[in-house]
Amino acid sequence: MERILVSACLMGRRVRFDGRAKTVDDALLAGWRAEGRLVPFCPEVEGGLPVPRPPAEIEAGAGGAAVLAGAARVLTPAGADVTRHFLDGAHAALAQARSAGIRIAVLKDGSPSCGSLRVHDGTFGGRTAPGAGVTTALLEAHGVRVFSEDRLGEAAAHLTTLEGTPPPT
Repeated sequence: MERILVSACLMGRRVRFDGRAKTVDDALLAGWRAEGRLVPFCPEVEGGLPVPRPPAEIEAGAGGAAVLAGAARVLTPAGADVTRHFLDGAHAALAQARSAGIRIAVLKDGSPSCGSLRVHDGTFGGRTAPGAGVTTALLEAHGVRVFSEDRLGEAAAHLTTLEGTPPPT
């Protein structure tokens, strides 16, 4: 049975920067949870950030790949550099995925860690830019396919494909 890495905030855990959750009430997630497939994970908390914490954005909306390459930082509105926490959390997520044989993830879009389609643009003005967060970029670079909470149908289709394909050795 394929396991699925999932943003802890989507599962009702109060781990977001503002101390809240972003619980998703969806039949697919509920079914996967009942089957024991879900592995909840918050890369920001695992990277050492507290709850609550200041919001953070990738400078210039550059995206997670730029952070991984050392070409962009993750900053708070006050200018504090929290890049190391985001990198540590991303590597912890990858380690979790590898140890559980995970090849698929459902992560919170818009997050500087977990975004898969968009991230905030680095201005703290509520605007987004196309791109992936740090954790998503690292997972995808290592073969873990990431879907946002708005693309659960696509995730389910990919899961079906994965279950017909043997895991890499």
